[in-house]
Amino acid sequence: MTSEKINLYRKNSLTAGALYLLTFVSIPTLALYKTVKEPGYVLGGGPDTAALTGGLLEIVVALACIGSAVALYPVLRKQSQPLAIGLVASRVLEASLIFIGVAMILTIVALRVQGAADAPLMAGQLLGIMYDKIFLVSQSFLPAINDLILGILLYKSQLVPKPLAMIGIVGAFPLVVGLIAVVYGVIPQGGDMAGLAALLVALFELSLGFWLVFKGFNQAAAKKLSQKK
Repeated sequence: MTSEKINLYRKNSLTAGALYLLTFVSIPTLALYKTVKEPGYVLGGGPDTAALTGGLLEIVVALACIGSAVALYPVLRKQSQPLAIGLVASRVLEASLIFIGVAMILTIVALRVQGAADAPLMAGQLLGIMYDKIFLVSQSFLPAINDLILGILLYKSQLVPKPLAMIGIVGAFPLVVGLIAVVYGVIPQGGDMAGLAALLVALFELSLGFWLVFKGFNQAAAKKLSQKK
């Protein structure tokens, strides 16, 4: 493998790792959106800074979702093009739903600005509920699918240590179980149990981000992949 190829793969791992770490900027939205989804928010006063900031952070996350998959695609497609395409498609879908969720939050803010009528109050409550449901798909179900696909690709290619790849594979299942439990009302959305279900996925993405930034791909595995057509 030529030095240019090695440099290219390093750029891919560095870019993907940085973007995975960037997705964690959305953590504050859990607190920032707390008031905007409360009944009567559209009738209240005060600044909308928290809601607007949360929306901006989620836009950054959505773009980082797409960028990370695109950065990994040229390398991962040599292991399995169908799975690599599936990862890109899943990340784009995740980002699209995040954008829709942000649009709902911004609509609630717009209703608040327009005035205190019964229709805006009901619409604001409905949009808050819809945001929560979209969140279950965009930031619970799809991340499980993403990490399962990525974990399999990384495990088979050995681009990163196998234990790290296994966290992504194994972590997908409790996240899906937690999602089902929330849907059926067994546990509350946003509660401790739901957070625990997402722990391995969060650990995988955070660890992968740091690994790709500071270590990069296993060069022996990258060389082996580069020899595939």
